[in-house]
Amino acid sequence: MMKDLRLPITQRKKFTQPLGKLFSGKREDTIGEVISFFKKERKINKGVDYRVYCVGDIVTKDFLENVYLREMIKICIIDEKTKRQKIDTPFTEFFEQIIELENPTGTISKDMWSKLKQLIENNRRVLVKIVEGEEDLLVIPLISGFSLLEGIKSYVFYGQPPVTDSEKPIPEGLVCIEVTTQIKKMVSRLIKLMEKY
Repeated sequence: MMKDLRLPITQRKKFTQPLGKLFSGKREDTIGEVISFFKKERKINKGVDYRVYCVGDIVTKDFLENVYLREMIKICIIDEKTKRQKIDTPFTEFFEQIIELENPTGTISKDMWSKLKQLIENNRRVLVKIVEGEEDLLVIPLISGFSLLEGIKSYVFYGQPPVTDSEKPIPEGLVCIEVTTQIKKMVSRLIKLMEKY
């Protein structure tokens, strides 16, 4: 992707829909559900390499604070803010690399596509700090950057704020996206809705 992309106001509602399975509820409840989900998955798919990617500060914090979930983490993308308040990230020593990038609010910077793809391929534990702008839309280039490989299951997690102004209200929770061919096609359709600038 050679252009910066911006989310048009007219398309915002389409981007508020959960891209994957929604674990609805408060943080303390959803994390327990995610642990149960992975325990069942790993029992069924023995020998599969499970990899987790977190987008957002609260999701990152909750996963890092849980020993079971932390061992699966590969990349976390944060901006060190939640609801405009500063937030500290625990266990930064867990990461093999910490990098700082810029991504203006409401956009996907053109550099993100190649940078995130490279980080995925490097298969290291990386903390990406967005020092200028925000990480909200970076789920899209992250999913685009995956190659689907046999023996590896990749999951992207992000927080879902409650949405009350749509036809069907969406509760607060945690979105879990298994990266599949179908999800990659869905993300490609979303990319086409964005403005190049």
